Amino acid sequence: MDASPLGQFLLPEGFARPRLGDVVKEAAVVAEGARFASRLVAERRAERATAYTGRSLRRAGDPVILVPGFLAGDLTLTMMSRVLRRHGFRTYTSHIHANVGCTLNAAAQLESRIESIAIKRGGRVQVVGHSLGGLLARGLAVRRPDLISGIVTLGSPMLAPGAHHPVLTTAVEVLVRLSRAGLPGMMSEECVGGSCARQSFDESRAPVPAGTGFTAIWSRNDGIVDWRACIDPEAHAVEVSTSHVGMALDPRVVDEVIAALTRHAAGARLGAVPAGSALEVDRGESA
Repeated sequence: MDASPLGQFLLPEGFARPRLGDVVKEAAVVAEGARFASRLVAERRAERATAYTGRSLRRAGDPVILVPGFLAGDLTLTMMSRVLRRHGFRTYTSHIHANVGCTLNAAAQLESRIESIAIKRGGRVQVVGHSLGGLLARGLAVRRPDLISGIVTLGSPMLAPGAHHPVLTTAVEVLVRLSRAGLPGMMSEECVGGSCARQSFDESRAPVPAGTGFTAIWSRNDGIVDWRACIDPEAHAVEVSTSHVGMALDPRVVDEVIAALTRHAAGARLGAVPAGSALEVDRGESA
Protein backbone atom coordinates (compact mmCIF):
# COMPACT_ATOMS: atom_id res chain seq x y z
CA MET A 1 0.00 0.00 0.00
CA ASP A 2 1.00 3.60 -0.55
CA ALA A 3 1.26 6.09 2.29
CA SER A 4 -2.05 6.37 4.13
CA PRO A 5 -4.48 8.78 2.43
CA LEU A 6 -5.97 9.74 5.80
CA GLY A 7 -5.60 13.42 6.65
CA GLN A 8 -3.25 14.08 9.57
CA PHE A 9 -5.84 16.41 11.11
CA LEU A 10 -8.03 13.36 11.75
CA LEU A 11 -5.52 12.16 14.34
CA PRO A 12 -4.85 15.14 16.65
CA GLU A 13 -2.09 15.09 19.22
CA GLY A 14 -3.01 13.18 22.36
CA PHE A 15 -4.75 10.33 20.56
CA ALA A 16 -3.38 7.13 19.05
CA ARG A 17 -4.37 4.19 16.91
CA PRO A 18 -5.05 0.98 18.86
CA ARG A 19 -2.21 -1.51 18.76
CA LEU A 20 -2.38 -4.45 16.36
CA GLY A 21 -3.02 -6.88 19.21
CA ASP A 22 -5.92 -4.84 20.59
CA VAL A 23 -8.23 -6.32 17.98
CA VAL A 24 -8.39 -9.53 20.05
CA LYS A 25 -10.66 -7.61 22.44
CA GLU A 26 -13.32 -7.85 19.75
CA ALA A 27 -13.59 -11.59 20.35
CA ALA A 28 -15.82 -10.64 23.27
CA VAL A 29 -18.60 -10.03 20.73
CA VAL A 30 -19.38 -13.77 20.88
CA ALA A 31 -20.22 -13.58 24.58
CA GLU A 32 -22.02 -10.28 24.07
CA GLY A 33 -24.20 -11.83 21.39
CA ALA A 34 -25.00 -14.76 23.67
CA ARG A 35 -25.87 -12.31 26.45
CA PHE A 36 -28.30 -10.57 24.11
CA ALA A 37 -29.96 -13.85 23.12
CA SER A 38 -30.29 -14.88 26.76
CA ARG A 39 -31.90 -11.57 27.69
CA LEU A 40 -34.31 -11.80 24.78
CA VAL A 41 -35.44 -15.29 25.78
CA ALA A 42 -35.93 -14.21 29.40
CA GLU A 43 -37.99 -11.16 28.39
CA ARG A 44 -40.23 -13.22 26.12
CA ARG A 45 -40.88 -15.71 28.89
CA ALA A 46 -41.71 -12.89 31.29
CA GLU A 47 -44.11 -11.39 28.76
CA ARG A 48 -45.94 -14.68 28.27
CA ALA A 49 -46.21 -15.13 32.02
CA THR A 50 -47.83 -11.71 32.45
CA ALA A 51 -49.94 -11.82 29.27
CA TYR A 52 -48.06 -8.75 28.03
CA THR A 53 -49.55 -7.01 24.97
CA GLY A 54 -47.05 -4.18 24.52
CA ARG A 55 -49.72 -1.59 23.87
CA SER A 56 -49.00 0.54 26.92
CA LEU A 57 -45.36 1.08 25.94
CA ARG A 58 -45.78 2.23 22.36
CA ARG A 59 -44.63 5.60 21.09
CA ALA A 60 -42.31 6.33 24.01
CA GLY A 61 -41.03 9.70 22.88
CA ASP A 62 -39.60 10.84 19.57
CA PRO A 63 -39.01 8.52 16.60
CA VAL A 64 -35.54 6.94 16.60
CA ILE A 65 -33.33 6.31 13.57
CA LEU A 66 -30.35 3.95 13.88
CA VAL A 67 -27.19 4.60 11.82
CA PRO A 68 -24.54 1.90 11.25
CA GLY A 69 -20.78 2.25 11.42
CA PHE A 70 -17.99 2.06 8.84
CA LEU A 71 -18.24 -0.92 6.46
CA ALA A 72 -21.57 -1.85 8.09
CA GLY A 73 -25.22 -1.53 7.13
CA ASP A 74 -28.62 -1.30 8.78
CA LEU A 75 -28.65 -5.06 9.35
CA THR A 76 -26.03 -4.72 12.11
CA LEU A 77 -28.45 -2.68 14.25
CA THR A 78 -31.52 -4.86 13.68
CA MET A 79 -31.39 -6.51 17.10
CA MET A 80 -31.06 -3.19 18.92
CA SER A 81 -33.96 -1.84 16.90
CA ARG A 82 -36.15 -4.77 17.92
CA VAL A 83 -35.45 -4.21 21.59
CA LEU A 84 -36.14 -0.49 21.33
CA ARG A 85 -39.47 -1.28 19.69
CA ARG A 86 -40.32 -3.66 22.49
CA HIS A 87 -39.73 -0.78 24.88
CA GLY A 88 -42.08 1.51 23.02
CA PHE A 89 -39.80 3.39 20.62
CA ARG A 90 -40.76 3.78 16.98
CA THR A 91 -37.54 2.94 15.12
CA TYR A 92 -36.38 3.52 11.56
CA THR A 93 -33.46 2.34 9.45
CA SER A 94 -31.05 4.78 7.84
CA HIS A 95 -31.23 3.15 4.38
CA ILE A 96 -27.46 2.69 4.51
CA HIS A 97 -26.67 -0.78 3.15
CA ALA A 98 -22.90 -0.41 3.44
CA ASN A 99 -21.25 2.64 5.01
CA VAL A 100 -18.32 2.86 2.59
CA GLY A 101 -18.97 6.07 0.65
CA CYS A 102 -18.24 9.77 1.01
CA THR A 103 -19.24 10.99 4.46
CA LEU A 104 -20.69 14.23 3.10
CA ASN A 105 -22.89 12.30 0.69
CA ALA A 106 -23.90 9.92 3.47
CA ALA A 107 -24.74 12.87 5.72
CA ALA A 108 -26.86 14.49 3.01
CA GLN A 109 -28.79 11.27 2.38
CA LEU A 110 -29.26 10.74 6.11
CA GLU A 111 -30.46 14.31 6.54
CA SER A 112 -33.10 13.75 3.85
CA ARG A 113 -34.17 10.51 5.51
CA ILE A 114 -34.48 12.17 8.92
CA GLU A 115 -36.42 15.07 7.46
CA SER A 116 -38.94 12.74 5.86
CA ILE A 117 -39.44 10.90 9.16
CA ALA A 118 -39.78 14.13 11.11
CA ILE A 119 -42.38 15.50 8.71
CA LYS A 120 -44.31 12.23 8.71
CA ARG A 121 -44.38 12.02 12.50
CA GLY A 122 -44.80 15.74 13.15
CA GLY A 123 -41.85 16.05 15.51
CA ARG A 124 -38.11 15.86 15.85
CA VAL A 125 -36.14 12.63 15.67
CA GLN A 126 -33.53 11.02 17.92
CA VAL A 127 -30.49 9.42 16.29
CA VAL A 128 -28.48 6.44 17.56
CA GLY A 129 -25.20 6.11 15.69
CA HIS A 130 -22.64 3.33 15.98
CA SER A 131 -19.00 4.34 15.35
CA LEU A 132 -18.95 6.33 12.06
CA GLY A 133 -22.73 6.53 12.31
CA GLY A 134 -22.28 8.54 15.50
CA LEU A 135 -20.00 11.02 13.73
CA LEU A 136 -22.66 11.52 11.08
CA ALA A 137 -25.27 12.04 13.80
CA ARG A 138 -23.05 14.55 15.63
CA GLY A 139 -22.59 16.65 12.49
CA LEU A 140 -26.29 16.58 11.57
CA ALA A 141 -27.32 17.56 15.09
CA VAL A 142 -25.31 20.76 14.60
CA ARG A 143 -26.68 21.42 11.13
CA ARG A 144 -30.33 20.55 11.70
CA PRO A 145 -31.47 21.10 15.31
CA ASP A 146 -34.97 21.62 13.91
CA LEU A 147 -35.00 17.93 12.96
CA ILE A 148 -32.96 16.26 15.71
CA SER A 149 -33.90 16.28 19.39
CA GLY A 150 -31.13 14.02 20.63
CA ILE A 151 -28.20 11.81 19.61
CA VAL A 152 -26.62 8.74 21.17
CA THR A 153 -23.16 7.77 19.91
CA LEU A 154 -21.71 4.29 20.40
CA GLY A 155 -17.93 4.07 20.24
CA SER A 156 -17.72 7.08 17.92
CA PRO A 157 -14.22 8.68 17.87
CA MET A 158 -15.49 12.23 17.35
CA LEU A 159 -12.38 13.87 18.76
CA ALA A 160 -10.04 11.90 16.49
CA PRO A 161 -11.68 9.96 13.63
CA GLY A 162 -8.26 8.74 12.53
CA ALA A 163 -7.61 7.03 15.87
CA HIS A 164 -8.73 3.65 14.62
CA HIS A 165 -7.13 0.23 14.29
CA PRO A 166 -4.71 -0.34 11.37
CA VAL A 167 -7.17 -2.92 9.98
CA LEU A 168 -9.64 -0.11 9.33
CA THR A 169 -6.90 2.05 7.85
CA THR A 170 -6.20 -0.75 5.38
CA ALA A 171 -9.91 -0.93 4.56
CA VAL A 172 -9.94 2.82 3.87
CA GLU A 173 -6.93 2.45 1.57
CA VAL A 174 -8.71 -0.32 -0.34
CA LEU A 175 -11.80 1.85 -0.81
CA VAL A 176 -9.66 4.74 -2.07
CA ARG A 177 -7.97 2.44 -4.58
CA LEU A 178 -11.36 1.20 -5.77
CA SER A 179 -12.47 4.82 -6.17
CA ARG A 180 -9.33 5.59 -8.20
CA ALA A 181 -10.17 2.61 -10.40
CA GLY A 182 -13.54 4.18 -11.18
CA LEU A 183 -15.84 2.18 -8.91
CA PRO A 184 -18.65 4.57 -7.86
CA GLY A 185 -19.86 5.01 -4.30
CA MET A 186 -16.48 4.45 -2.64
CA MET A 187 -14.58 6.82 -0.36
CA SER A 188 -12.11 8.86 -2.39
CA GLU A 189 -8.90 10.57 -1.29
CA GLU A 190 -10.87 13.80 -0.93
CA CYS A 191 -13.28 12.04 1.43
CA VAL A 192 -10.57 10.85 3.82
CA GLY A 193 -7.87 13.49 3.57
CA GLY A 194 -9.08 16.52 1.62
CA SER A 195 -11.61 19.31 2.01
CA CYS A 196 -14.47 16.83 2.19
CA ALA A 197 -12.90 15.11 5.20
CA ARG A 198 -12.08 18.46 6.79
CA GLN A 199 -15.67 19.68 6.46
CA SER A 200 -17.07 16.47 7.96
CA PHE A 201 -14.61 16.68 10.85
CA ASP A 202 -15.32 20.35 11.53
CA GLU A 203 -19.08 19.74 11.53
CA SER A 204 -18.69 16.91 14.02
CA ARG A 205 -16.74 19.23 16.36
CA ALA A 206 -19.05 22.28 16.28
CA PRO A 207 -21.09 23.03 19.45
CA VAL A 208 -24.27 21.02 19.85
CA PRO A 209 -27.30 23.36 19.87
CA ALA A 210 -29.23 23.96 23.08
CA GLY A 211 -32.26 21.72 23.35
CA THR A 212 -30.51 18.76 21.70
CA GLY A 213 -29.72 15.83 23.98
CA PHE A 214 -26.30 14.21 23.58
CA THR A 215 -25.05 10.98 25.15
CA ALA A 216 -21.71 9.38 24.23
CA ILE A 217 -21.30 5.71 25.14
CA TRP A 218 -17.73 4.40 25.19
CA SER A 219 -15.66 1.44 26.40
CA ARG A 220 -12.09 0.94 27.57
CA ASN A 221 -12.34 -2.55 26.02
CA ASP A 222 -12.78 -1.07 22.55
CA GLY A 223 -10.31 -2.80 20.25
CA ILE A 224 -11.11 -0.74 17.16
CA VAL A 225 -10.85 2.94 18.16
CA ASP A 226 -9.07 4.95 20.86
CA TRP A 227 -11.74 5.15 23.57
CA ARG A 228 -10.49 8.57 24.64
CA ALA A 229 -11.63 9.98 21.29
CA CYS A 230 -15.20 8.88 22.03
CA ILE A 231 -15.67 11.09 25.11
CA ASP A 232 -16.99 14.34 23.70
CA PRO A 233 -16.78 17.10 26.35
CA GLU A 234 -20.26 18.30 25.34
CA ALA A 235 -21.87 14.92 25.90
CA HIS A 236 -23.22 13.02 28.86
CA ALA A 237 -20.55 10.30 28.81
CA VAL A 238 -21.45 6.72 29.75
CA GLU A 239 -18.84 4.00 30.13
CA VAL A 240 -19.70 0.38 29.34
CA SER A 241 -17.63 -2.81 29.32
CA THR A 242 -18.00 -4.17 25.80
CA SER A 243 -16.10 -4.55 22.57
CA HIS A 244 -16.52 -2.02 19.77
CA VAL A 245 -18.62 -4.33 17.60
CA GLY A 246 -20.52 -5.59 20.63
CA MET A 247 -21.96 -2.16 21.34
CA ALA A 248 -24.52 -2.88 18.65
CA LEU A 249 -26.01 -5.82 20.53
CA ASP A 250 -24.87 -6.15 24.14
CA PRO A 251 -28.01 -5.77 26.32
CA ARG A 252 -26.10 -3.62 28.82
CA VAL A 253 -25.45 -1.10 26.06
CA VAL A 254 -29.05 -1.31 24.86
CA ASP A 255 -30.17 -0.49 28.41
CA GLU A 256 -27.97 2.62 28.35
CA VAL A 257 -29.36 3.61 24.95
CA ILE A 258 -32.92 3.31 26.28
CA ALA A 259 -31.98 5.39 29.32
CA ALA A 260 -30.37 8.04 27.11
CA LEU A 261 -33.33 8.26 24.73
CA THR A 262 -35.70 8.55 27.67
CA ARG A 263 -33.53 11.22 29.30
CA HIS A 264 -33.35 13.23 26.08
CA ALA A 265 -37.11 13.04 25.61
CA ALA A 266 -37.72 14.23 29.16
CA GLY A 267 -35.34 17.15 28.77
CA ALA A 268 -36.46 18.26 25.32
CA ARG A 269 -38.25 21.54 25.09
CA LEU A 270 -41.82 21.18 23.84
CA GLY A 271 -42.46 22.81 20.50
CA ALA A 272 -38.78 23.67 19.94
CA VAL A 273 -39.19 23.86 16.16
CA PRO A 274 -37.80 27.00 14.46
CA ALA A 275 -40.36 29.08 12.60
CA GLY A 276 -40.45 28.37 8.89
CA SER A 277 -38.77 24.97 9.24
CA ALA A 278 -39.93 21.95 7.25
CA LEU A 279 -41.59 20.59 10.38
CA GLU A 280 -43.66 23.68 11.01
CA VAL A 281 -44.71 23.99 7.37
CA ASP A 282 -45.79 20.35 7.07
CA ARG A 283 -46.88 19.61 10.62
CA GLY A 284 -50.55 19.86 9.77
CA GLU A 285 -50.19 17.15 7.12
CA SER A 286 -48.27 14.64 9.25
CA ALA A 287 -49.68 11.19 9.85
